[in-house]
Amino acid sequence: MSEQAAEQRFGEYVVVRRHTSSYVAELVLDRPKAMNAVSTDMARSIAAACEALAADRDVRAVVLTSTHERAFCVGADLKERNSLTDAELVRQRPLARAAYTGVLDLPMPTVAAVHGFALGGGFELALACDLIVADGTAVVGLPEVSVGVIPGGGGTQLLPRRVGAARAAELIFSARRVEAAEAADLGLIDVLVPAGEARAEGLALAGRIAVNSPVGLRAAKRALRLGHGLDLRAGLEIEDAAWRSVAFSGDRAEGVAAFNEKRRPEWPGE
Repeated sequence: MSEQAAEQRFGEYVVVRRHTSSYVAELVLDRPKAMNAVSTDMARSIAAACEALAADRDVRAVVLTSTHERAFCVGADLKERNSLTDAELVRQRPLARAAYTGVLDLPMPTVAAVHGFALGGGFELALACDLIVADGTAVVGLPEVSVGVIPGGGGTQLLPRRVGAARAAELIFSARRVEAAEAADLGLIDVLVPAGEARAEGLALAGRIAVNSPVGLRAAKRALRLGHGLDLRAGLEIEDAAWRSVAFSGDRAEGVAAFNEKRRPEWPGE
């Protein structure tokens, strides 16, 4: 199947591109005229795309990418927000939240491929992924307090889980933008690559992940997510439950057989 044939558009601003040979899918932000600012329509499309990806058993890893040359995503569409009444903003809130939780709740490993600006909600979309690859052009930050709000796409919860409470407080309270090299030093991103290589490296990393058992990957992600922040014994119970969910699976049987037969496994995905 050609890459073009594997594309599926969700609304006007979001594309899912399935790389069927590698079991990797791209969740592509495609609102270039607004630097991928997340409008209500775009939020609705991100949530719908995530719902489709979550149900796709052939997808083992997802890469979040952008079509804009200078931005990953600049956050919420403030022009639209400025036009909303208080009542309209209340009604819009669940739609906005669904976009961020849609990415966060994807059951397979996720990689954000960041270039250029990833600010506010844009950085929160990246933080919702398991891993962040960024190139030398990346500028990240959560500047919401500078416009009278707070990070509302998970930033106040996800950032301290990455960098600790005090560092997250400094970044959120100061609203400062962080360039790529410092972002790597602070742990705001996981892999730093030369300018222009974020998407390629994100896809390569996802490909290295996707050769592994889809059942194992989903269970490992579940254990990592549910166990985070718990005391050790509670975390080990989470791990044990995840282990039991894979121990008698077809993937486990195939993985052991392939190892002993010195061949690549052909994962049944169940």
